[in-house]
Amino acid sequence: MSLQAIRFDRSNPLNVSVTVLDQLLLPYVTKYIPISTIEDGYTAIKSMQVRGAPAIAIVGSLSVLMETQMMRTDLFARTQTYYDLNNWRNIKLRLIERLDWLLESRPTAVNLSNSLMEIGHLLDASDDLTKFNSKLFNYVCDLSDDDLKNNIKLGDNGAKFLLDSLKEENFSGDFAVLTICNTGSLATSGYGTALGVIRSLWKDSLAKGNVDSATETGEPSQKKAKKLVDVKASLKHVYPLETRPYNQGSRLTAYELVQEKIPATLIPDSSIAYRIKTSPYPIKAAFVGADRIVCNGDTANKIGTFQLALICKQFGIKFYVVAPKTTFDSKTKSGEGIVIEERKPNEMKLVTGTAMDFNLETPLLDENKEPITAKVGIAPIDINVWNPSFDITPHEYIDGIVTENGVFTKDSSGNFIFTEGR
Repeated sequence: MSLQAIRFDRSNPLNVSVTVLDQLLLPYVTKYIPISTIEDGYTAIKSMQVRGAPAIAIVGSLSVLMETQMMRTDLFARTQTYYDLNNWRNIKLRLIERLDWLLESRPTAVNLSNSLMEIGHLLDASDDLTKFNSKLFNYVCDLSDDDLKNNIKLGDNGAKFLLDSLKEENFSGDFAVLTICNTGSLATSGYGTALGVIRSLWKDSLAKGNVDSATETGEPSQKKAKKLVDVKASLKHVYPLETRPYNQGSRLTAYELVQEKIPATLIPDSSIAYRIKTSPYPIKAAFVGADRIVCNGDTANKIGTFQLALICKQFGIKFYVVAPKTTFDSKTKSGEGIVIEERKPNEMKLVTGTAMDFNLETPLLDENKEPITAKVGIAPIDINVWNPSFDITPHEYIDGIVTENGVFTKDSSGNFIFTEGR
């Protein structure tokens, strides 16, 4: 993969290392920060240096592994006072407290909750720190590896489902798709969820030879790609939404699309309807991610997703949610039971990014020739702000839920047909 949000060196199970890409500095600065403790994981998740439900779960779990690994070092044993390292029962109780605290970093994303629950089970079943550390190492390795493997399945499942649908309606031309927030390599262990579907659609278009840049990508995997469906319809363009107020679409998704040389045009959140009306290529679908999918199919995702779903319904555009089965919440009946995280007001009133020369509009550099990060105020300091990080898209506006196990659709009554285990 050309982009890595998480670097996990597992070559020595007793001495692993973890760094994560600081996504607050993208797209002009690429910097990895170390994760050595649960506090590091909490800070990276809470500040959104790392984001995306799968990546949040992986980083949170890795931070627990790093802290338990540190417990076994002499320096930690001599300098810390939180744990009684001679008392396994004390360690377990303290770790449970730390897991509960870590969960508070992003309460809406169910992946983190599920992972921490699994870690809690491992903790209960362990007799000492060494055994727990070994079990935890195996768990986080599987979590990361399964996420990548399942992302590729997700991508191909969603792409094939859309292409089959287009074949059924006898559509054989070029088309475009919409997406919101960031759901690619930067939000997962690699490849992506909703952006993974777009990646698979693009590979299919390259395999068909229906796009001009097939010889420009230089990606061997793309050149050798096989057609997913025997149909002439081909992805021609992607429209990522900027995704205010945190701009994950403009800072991250646009960055990934440029890196992958997938033709794309960034659009304002407020331009969806007009873009659909005026696009040179018919927009045939919207693919979005999810932070939580509850029993009836209601979905929590980045703020603005509900608006996108409403507009797609108005124009008859298919709206698909793409997420691994770890994102399903089997306990919450409907979207009304989802706790929505509200972010601090300044994330809306201030825009954080790279400082630009006022006249040249090029990045300002510090003494080390590195781009300078700055904040710019765009609203009155004393204005009240409502800044929910997510919204709920009711299941009636969702046409399909794409998972690694396939695509869930609805019955004649408009209810999703979920199989056990999903």
